[in-house]
Amino acid sequence: MPTLRRLPETLVNQIAAGEVVERPASALKELVENALDAGARRIDIVLREGGRSLIQVSDDGCGMEADGLSLAVERHATSKLPDDDLTHISTLGFRGEALPSIGAVSRLSITSRARGGDTAWRIRVEGGRLSPPEPAALTAGTRVEVRDLFFATPARLKFLKAPRTEQGHAVEIIQRLAMAHPEVAFSLGDGSRTLLDLAAAPDLAIGDDPYRARLARLGAILGREFEDNALPVNAERAGYRLTGHAGLPTLHKRTSAQQFLFVNGRPVRDKLLLGAVRGAYMDFISADRHPMVALFLELPAEEVDVNVHPAKTEVRFRDAGLVRGLIVGALKHALAEAGHRASTTVGTATLGAFRPQEGPHQGPYQGGYPRPHSGASASWATYHPSHPSQGLAEAQAAWQAPDRGGSGGGFAFDSAPAARVETGAPMPVEHDPDHPLGAAKAQVHANYIIAQTGDGLVIVDQHAAHERLVYERMKEALAAGGVARQALLLPEVVELEEAAVDRLVSRAPELEALGLVLEGFGPGAVVVREVPALLGQTDAAGLVRDLAEDLAEADAALSLEDRLADVCGTMACHGSVRSGRRLNADEMNALLRQMEATPHSGQCNHGRPTYVELKLSDIERLFGRR
Repeated sequence: MPTLRRLPETLVNQIAAGEVVERPASALKELVENALDAGARRIDIVLREGGRSLIQVSDDGCGMEADGLSLAVERHATSKLPDDDLTHISTLGFRGEALPSIGAVSRLSITSRARGGDTAWRIRVEGGRLSPPEPAALTAGTRVEVRDLFFATPARLKFLKAPRTEQGHAVEIIQRLAMAHPEVAFSLGDGSRTLLDLAAAPDLAIGDDPYRARLARLGAILGREFEDNALPVNAERAGYRLTGHAGLPTLHKRTSAQQFLFVNGRPVRDKLLLGAVRGAYMDFISADRHPMVALFLELPAEEVDVNVHPAKTEVRFRDAGLVRGLIVGALKHALAEAGHRASTTVGTATLGAFRPQEGPHQGPYQGGYPRPHSGASASWATYHPSHPSQGLAEAQAAWQAPDRGGSGGGFAFDSAPAARVETGAPMPVEHDPDHPLGAAKAQVHANYIIAQTGDGLVIVDQHAAHERLVYERMKEALAAGGVARQALLLPEVVELEEAAVDRLVSRAPELEALGLVLEGFGPGAVVVREVPALLGQTDAAGLVRDLAEDLAEADAALSLEDRLADVCGTMACHGSVRSGRRLNADEMNALLRQMEATPHSGQCNHGRPTYVELKLSDIERLFGRR
């Protein structure tokens, strides 16, 4: 029989390292969090070979004396549990395993000088073997060097990815920590080039807006498009406070990698929080797209357990329902405050589509103006000088001016227009600030409304826009006590599979609350007697078939009320203005005014934009006027 024995201390530390130090980025996270807990205002990081050969973290924090250095590399030694209460952790976490675990699988060196101390001290740990502290040279703070990670456990090395991949994980770790601490400056390099350089935000204690400072840090990491299209989030409930920024629904990504969530300053990837974000955006984007958010939850330390995961990436809340409700409510409120606004990336993408690209079958003059013959290196400025002479500029302006009278040597634009233009009805004033979507000027291809604003133009997808309007009106009517119904003069019989009939009949009372009254009509059909009045003249058979398909994909345990967004969206699609319907000027302007007054009208129920706005400066740039 095998006998029990106590494992050597070195092996115990190596086992602990397997939980704490998964890869170089894991070790880096522990070291940077220690620096933040030490009150650092600047943290400089150097990685070589993705952190395999060197991880160096220097900070200007409070530092340590020689005795503190010796304790720091012992197991279960920490300065972060002053009262031995694991339920009240106010720092970035209890990590008694981190430094000794890192030292057990690498060559670890820690140099530190306590604030106000006379000298600095260095301690070394190599493969678990500890050397006594010795005097060293350091002006202030702490510098930790981790060399030859996993040299003491070579089997772990084969599981590491390429240096560039490991470096990418490390950059992501630092970006997340930098988002939570805009008051701290961060730099990250590989010894030859700088990968990340984030300046510290101004001192927030002297009156600067913390939301503006945090948004500037988020913009530096996530990009200008997020900074320009982020909505502020600020809500508080029962001692729980949620702040941060959420992207407009039309600013979405293919994965949830751009969703950053923090609990008491700690970056986490928690399923509860991610699910709450998806629930808040359910009305606005399709299921395969993900919004961009950066949310910071602050709550009493005893209300959350941060020790349920070795890497502290998951947490457990005492009141999970309160947290989810706070996130969903705060995000929905922020999205409602955005009104009809759509992200600026929609216009940017449109301009990119407008810019002519020379394809394999296009000649140098394709698109109406000359193209460079010498390849992609030639620029627009070759054919459009930015500073023409005065005489040339005047001649160019006279030639480009529209011919008002159809004479004088110019072209007379008297041919029939391809777009539907209303000239008899009075138009609203384009410069009216109360009408940011401008005045309708034309309808093209029987689906797109062209409106002129004070500083550009707006292109509206009439079907997508009206679909959102009908959807919002249905939700309001349902919240007010039920959707108004209208009886069909002749009830319509819809033939379906028996399983689909059973699903619809079982949900008949819930569908009735949404304005759709139907009942079984034999084994393979239903009869529709009433439809929602908001839908007007609609294809009842098509609506019922689509709802049957939606219910087939739904979880049978979910009530129809829980799937309100999908069901109302299906109904709204059938009740909206169809593509191909010609609208007069009054109808087009009425649609614009409703969009301005309706929340979330900047995107349809699937996350696609309902309108595109182009500024006059952008249009002029397309034609080389700027």
